[in-house]
Amino acid sequence: MVEEQLRARGIHEPHLLRIMGAMPRHLFMDKGLEARAYSDHALPIGADQTISQPFMVALMTQALDLTGDEKILEIGTGSGYQTAILAELAERVFTVERIPPIATEARERLESMGYSNIVFRTADGSLGWRDMSPFDRILITAGAPRVPAFVAAQLREGGVAVLPVGTDQKQALVKLVRTEQGLQKKVLTGCTFVPLIGRGGWEAKKPAP
Repeated sequence: MVEEQLRARGIHEPHLLRIMGAMPRHLFMDKGLEARAYSDHALPIGADQTISQPFMVALMTQALDLTGDEKILEIGTGSGYQTAILAELAERVFTVERIPPIATEARERLESMGYSNIVFRTADGSLGWRDMSPFDRILITAGAPRVPAFVAAQLREGGVAVLPVGTDQKQALVKLVRTEQGLQKKVLTGCTFVPLIGRGGWEAKKPAP
């Protein structure tokens, strides 16, 4: 996975490559999907949510420019796989998941793996986590129709945010750096994520009558 899916496609940060090579991704899979754990695909985790493909996890993490002492806000805990990668590379991770059963499962999984530098919350992640701000880094793992307002408000000056922005079907992965003049934006690649649901994102679809 590391050589063919990551290094060959431009992931070059040595510590990130080591962490992803050692991370047991199969532990984050639903039963029956473990055999596909190291393929370069997003896979379902229930409730219409997915675990991102390894390359996208690596690309987003590398774009954060981590040095090891950061306080990170992650929006979209999901399976906890991306959370675990961040916890290996930063000082502390504050992670928000809106779906209670997925949040509970991820927390139990990560705590059983021995992570003690992760703070969990079940809430509307499209609003960020104001009480714990400012953050050195913000990572959003769901597609937003626009950059949520909380990003500029909760990211410290000099901080970096990485998130997908676009329609509910296709987005551009963007890197934002907060400067004195505002947020500087760089488009990294095209991507497709599940939609960011909440007051700062997309409205939840109403069930059919």
